[in-house]
Amino acid sequence: VQLVESGGGLVQPGGSLRLSCAASGFAFGRTDMSWVRQAPGKGPEWVSAINSGGRATYYADSVKGRFTISRDNAKNTLYLQMDSLKPEDTAVYSCASGTSIAHMQGNDYLSRGQGTQVTVSS
Repeated sequence: VQLVESGGGLVQPGGSLRLSCAASGFAFGRTDMSWVRQAPGKGPEWVSAINSGGRATYYADSVKGRFTISRDNAKNTLYLQMDSLKPEDTAVYSCASGTSIAHMQGNDYLSRGQGTQVTVSS
């Protein structure tokens, strides 16, 4: 299993970023997926999830209305569009696979990538 994130960087408050996660080594199109973030000195925080078919999406209250999760099963790629970014969104963002949406909302994952740094600062 390999999950490789990209697209992070430094952005000003109110700005946008689009993260990507390239997946390989497992049946991506049949696997529920999530984005997880971890800020310095804090534990992992589940951010968003999408079911295997891409028709059901879920968001943490802290990002609802600002972030959009999507996937392209033909390309084995997961995305996270982040708009209206805030300084408190600063963290390492990782993609993760799980046995179910409920498990991932409880920070129980099968695999998790190394992550990409997102820094929101003026």
